Amino acid sequence: MDKFKKFTVLFALFIVPLLFYILLQLGTHNFGKLPVVSKSVIDISLINKGFSFDKRVTVVTFLGNDIDLVKGEVYNLKEKIYTKFNNYVSFQMISLVDKSQKEEIEDLKKMLSVNTDLSRWDFIFASSEEMEALHESFKTPNPLDKNTHSPKAYIVDKELNLRRGKSTIKSLENQDLFGYTMSSVAELKNDMIDDISVVLVEYKMALKKNNRSEDRRTNSISNEKK
Repeated sequence: MDKFKKFTVLFALFIVPLLFYILLQLGTHNFGKLPVVSKSVIDISLINKGFSFDKRVTVVTFLGNDIDLVKGEVYNLKEKIYTKFNNYVSFQMISLVDKSQKEEIEDLKKMLSVNTDLSRWDFIFASSEEMEALHESFKTPNPLDKNTHSPKAYIVDKELNLRRGKSTIKSLENQDLFGYTMSSVAELKNDMIDDISVVLVEYKMALKKNNRSEDRRTNSISNEKK
């Protein structure tokens, strides 16, 4: 076998697998993170101590003081987002609602709960001032409307950051975006599903990395005892 053939065989057997391994490692350690668009948002625990943003990846909505006007938006969110992620332990949805809408929310929950477990979707009653304060901490260019409602759904991560990726929709791709339009099935399906998935994978990878580090530390301590 001449030198060229020997080199080709060696390259196929050793170099190609090595290059493939290196590419995998680069993909793992340089995983593209979803952009942070606002930092240090107010934690929901300041409105209701029974809840917090620091435990899970949270989809936040502001339903305001007229539930009848937002039923279509909420239904879209349930069908395209909630049913996709409600089995993930690291996921939750929180909707802010005016205190005047308690009866309407019970009716809404009955509608949403048909064939769906709503245990990861909480409706928190708040004053208009509390909703305004939380929304202002998101630092979006668009305030809540006269019904203290926003047409957008927002992603808040465990570090209290607002997250949003670039849109895959041509008319939105060059805009600075903060949330996802609930009335737009395309935006929920094409943008929000992918963005939530990215954040969940970020935390999964971070958890695996931390577990590996903890295992190495434990093994080191164990070896020292020997």
